[in-house]
Amino acid sequence: MWKRAFDTASKCIAEAQEYNKQRNDKIHMEPDFKEGDKVLVSTLNFNNLKGPKKIRDSFVGPCTIIKLVGKNAEDVRLTEGFSRKHPVFPVSLVKPCLQKAEDKFPSRKKTFTPPDKVEVEDSPVPVQKIIKARKIDLILNTKDNIWSHLKTRQQTKTINGLQKMKYQMQTLI
Repeated sequence: MWKRAFDTASKCIAEAQEYNKQRNDKIHMEPDFKEGDKVLVSTLNFNNLKGPKKIRDSFVGPCTIIKLVGKNAEDVRLTEGFSRKHPVFPVSLVKPCLQKAEDKFPSRKKTFTPPDKVEVEDSPVPVQKIIKARKIDLILNTKDNIWSHLKTRQQTKTINGLQKMKYQMQTLI
């Protein structure tokens, strides 16, 4: 009787082990990183990052794989801010870098970058400060009285011969 119970228990244990092995093999696959791939490195063990842990970046990069160290670690070229860190990371702390959103969605509207200089009556005027992002507000400095001709003029201050202007660009973002 003990023999039959032992055989049944052994058979059930072997079936359970086989079932668990199949499930584990489906989920846990060997990493397919190669030298030269772009990856993101986890900041989980980075102690020198400032700010609250909740809003810190969880991954930094993209970093390039220099070489594979065994099958579960890789040597990466870190960016300048993390150059003092040891460059070898386990595969569990590295994930592949996906393509940018612009490459995935080419028809998506591009983000607008404000200009460094604004052309006013055929003369470039440098931008001193960007005030808002949605409706582009710029502060421009000029010595001439160029702004009296513009309709978008809002404020003028003259300080030591410099005329400070708040200028709104009429662009939609």
